[in-house]
Amino acid sequence: MFITFEGIDGSGKTTQIKLLQDYIESCGNHTVIIREPGGTAFSELIRDILLNKDVEINPVSELLLFEAARANLTEQVIIPALKNGFYVLCDRFYDSTTAYQGYGRELNLEEVLNCHKIATFGIKPDLTFYLKLSLEESLERSAHKNPDRMERAGREFFLRVLEGFDAIAASEPERFVIIDATGDIEATHRKIVSFIDMKSHNK
Repeated sequence: MFITFEGIDGSGKTTQIKLLQDYIESCGNHTVIIREPGGTAFSELIRDILLNKDVEINPVSELLLFEAARANLTEQVIIPALKNGFYVLCDRFYDSTTAYQGYGRELNLEEVLNCHKIATFGIKPDLTFYLKLSLEESLERSAHKNPDRMERAGREFFLRVLEGFDAIAASEPERFVIIDATGDIEATHRKIVSFIDMKSHNK
């Protein structure tokens, strides 16, 4: 099963992915945890470029770099893991690109979605958890961090990103599970596990 986690910074994706990994493996299953951009040597190099605050990148180049990293990750890690029956848990996937580059950078959404189709080789998440958090809460949780290039994009940009995530989730209710990211960590984990179990039983 291919499971992705989406949401803005501070929403708790990393914590929930690790808790879910522990649960899935306790049930006797194998997991692979990956992040975007990243997950392979090539994709991690692209990540370094994309997050480098000293590098100027125009929105189209940014989009294509994300897709290049995604194509490499999908071919080298995601597809083989799924073929071997692993649970693949991914911190961000193409929905983030739709939200950040499509809505945030205001690129043409149809063109962005076409790029996704090429970069993913037709692979689509079985289930996506959208950990929803307000911009104010995100900024408060991330106040201690030294912001990278993406995090320096400004308030209006991130408000458009949030609008994007909401619109994407609403457009695919059969895939998306929206969870309030301000809740208790364990309570959030229990909600996630319940949806995983339900999805597994319905397959």
